[in-house]
Amino acid sequence: GRGLVARFISIELMVGLLGGFSSSILFLAFAYTQAFRLILYLLVVLIGILVGLEIPLLMRILKDRFTFKDVVAHVLTFDYLGALGASLLFPILLVPKLGLVRSALVFGLVNAGVALWSTYIFKDQLGQPRVMRFSCFIVLAMLAAGMFGAERISAAADNNLYADEVIFSRNTRYQRIVLTRWKDDVRLFLSGHLQFSSRDEYRYHEALVHPGMSAVPSARRVLVLGGGDGLAVRELLKYPDIESITLVDLDPEMTKLFMTHPYLIELNSRSLLSPKVHVTNADAFPWLEEHRDSYDFIVVDFPDPTNYSIGKLFTTSFYHLMGRHLARNGVAVIQSTSPLFARQSYWCIVETVRQAGLKTYPYHVYVPSFGEWGYVIASLEPYEPPAMLPAGLRFLTVASLPEIFRFPTDMQKVDAEPNRLNDQVLVRYYDKEW
Repeated sequence: GRGLVARFISIELMVGLLGGFSSSILFLAFAYTQAFRLILYLLVVLIGILVGLEIPLLMRILKDRFTFKDVVAHVLTFDYLGALGASLLFPILLVPKLGLVRSALVFGLVNAGVALWSTYIFKDQLGQPRVMRFSCFIVLAMLAAGMFGAERISAAADNNLYADEVIFSRNTRYQRIVLTRWKDDVRLFLSGHLQFSSRDEYRYHEALVHPGMSAVPSARRVLVLGGGDGLAVRELLKYPDIESITLVDLDPEMTKLFMTHPYLIELNSRSLLSPKVHVTNADAFPWLEEHRDSYDFIVVDFPDPTNYSIGKLFTTSFYHLMGRHLARNGVAVIQSTSPLFARQSYWCIVETVRQAGLKTYPYHVYVPSFGEWGYVIASLEPYEPPAMLPAGLRFLTVASLPEIFRFPTDMQKVDAEPNRLNDQVLVRYYDKEW
């Protein structure tokens, strides 16, 4: 029995150390090595083996205290309850409050704490309880030091991952927000993907808003889905006839940042603080299902479909739902990734919008930070490019509008399946092309 208890405590400590520092190891591996996948699989296998050894060991330790059926019932009950509690706590409470690095360390501390507790419960079955307790305190101290140094670990990974100085980083419940700066160029990254560069974002946002918005001269009510940076809203506020703009963005940390950070509110011209703007933090899909209002202009400015949770916002179901909120003469515009670098993904989005029963008008512009970038105008009635644009634009002109709807040979339409909720081909296209 003594050897079994010592082995159980040693395994708990190894799980605590490996599991606790797993996020830190993976962050640094991603930033500094080319072997991220190998290290990830190695950690998963090692932790899996160690966790798999715990239950049979615990059963053998407890077999003299309980009948076999009671041992099985007790051990498996606590194992399932622990797994359930951890799976709920991790995404709902720990990651949003503590971030990935500290959340993993919390679980490491729990394992090390169980090991220490076991040295007291099973002290009669331990040959050298003091030695085991000392080991537990060492591991607890290492994990506690990791908790205090978590910001430095994340900063070390970020500083090597991003070419420029990181001036802000935060893990939210939904994504990792990072701002970098080099001279007068501030860049926003969401979960590692560039969202804008302050040097040329005006090109992207003018192209996103004005070709569609200027074609709806009587627009009063506007809906923005995504776009939590307020930069599309800044462009919309150039139309004095707009009475209300509803912005629906999933992440409250994102909208809060762009309503409070001094540089960012200067960049978006305090757009999110305008009395015309109503910010709602919600998932756009259920929000559209719950609300019945119609809008003269809808801007869909989601990140690229890098995974299935974002991909659902590029499906026929979503665009059909969006179309129900469009006024009869209204226009919608959708950011649609690059028709040059992700050609099939782009035309998949166009086809998906068309399959949802909307007329489609694809177009593209050149944004230096991104390269060629694509959009789709969607409407119930035929669309014509506008004859006038607001004054003071830095990029778009009425004369340049016809050209953006023409695609050169290397960006012209290719065959693509529509993206549906039950078969998200777009995410597969995107993963292959990018």
